[in-house]
Amino acid sequence: MNNNYLFTSESVSEGHPDKMCDQISDTVLDECLKQDKLSRVACETAVGTGFAMVFGEITTNAKIDYESIIKKTIADIGYTKEEYGYTPENIKILNYLGKQSQDIKQGVDVSLENRDSNSETASNQEGAGDQGMMFGYACDETDEKMPLAITLAHNLLKELRDIRKSNKLDYLRPDSKSQVTLEYDENHKIVRVDTVLISTQHDPGVSNEQMKADLYKNVIQSVIPSNLLDENTNIYVNPSGRFVIGGPVGDAGLTGRKIIVDTYGGAAKHGGGAFSGKDPTKVDRSAAYASRQIAKNIVETKIASQAEVQLSYAIGKAEPVSIMINTFGTGKINDSLIEKAVGKVFDLRPSAIISRLGLRNPIFKQTSTYGHFGRSDLDLPWENVNYAKELESLF
Repeated sequence: MNNNYLFTSESVSEGHPDKMCDQISDTVLDECLKQDKLSRVACETAVGTGFAMVFGEITTNAKIDYESIIKKTIADIGYTKEEYGYTPENIKILNYLGKQSQDIKQGVDVSLENRDSNSETASNQEGAGDQGMMFGYACDETDEKMPLAITLAHNLLKELRDIRKSNKLDYLRPDSKSQVTLEYDENHKIVRVDTVLISTQHDPGVSNEQMKADLYKNVIQSVIPSNLLDENTNIYVNPSGRFVIGGPVGDAGLTGRKIIVDTYGGAAKHGGGAFSGKDPTKVDRSAAYASRQIAKNIVETKIASQAEVQLSYAIGKAEPVSIMINTFGTGKINDSLIEKAVGKVFDLRPSAIISRLGLRNPIFKQTSTYGHFGRSDLDLPWENVNYAKELESLF
């Protein structure tokens, strides 16, 4: 009996409406942090035919030109031609941003632990900006310690972006999606690529046959390892038959709707909180980064070939409510022992995470497309494995 199984991950390009919103929100965040490192930002963005809207809560001393940020982001993505139906010049920009709630502010400024103890250093210990659970994950499928399916899906679209922006294939437009399906054997080892799917916006007049040939030669063969492709690999390019209307004209967009694309492609759990547009006092973002760092350092020690880390927090409380480690049976020691070691090595209070990972710096816009994790093209602090030796020494 063949017990092989299939697993699929997807990615979406910077021209996808939801990803446009993530980029605008994170660009606003970066601009706030450039001018005021203590900015409190929860910036949401929505786009649709004829408009772009920012809304949410921001408290900052920074002077922000929201209209210029929105227009530049849209232009940088590539929506610059009238025939696309959406350009910086032909849309209305709406601003409904307010300030952070004082109730939330007081819980973040001084943690529950310090309010209870009346400590003189209370102001130095921030509480979590919300309740919730965050997950991090790492595995040994790639050098970046990421699942291969999401890595390939992202890389397909990064290659497609480069080809579009270099004008090598001048019929390409900004909106696109990819999907990769891998076949695994019963021992959870990758056997082959079963399916590659690319849907990309294009100029009218180009045939599907030409696009399939062009994208196979210039994108798929450049990204998918040849030893994983075979005569039975399914290749789909624009299976709908036509993708001329795209971007915000084809579909409305909203910040935070691509949380699985942003993380592990479905290979690990997700707590549900989005990242983009949120300053690091929001543990949806900072604790997700910390949990990725923990998981990656665990796998780096080779005590497990995969690791999932869950952290949970209560609003206004600094210390996490819980820490959970799951190595899915690949661990050389008990998961509970790994949990204890993690608690000794990593300070998981929000203020400590922010300091350790440098999260008051304007580094977030670059993460808003093609994933927040496993980015070999970026120098992201939560991707370092500087704690592996210290972890290993405790086992």
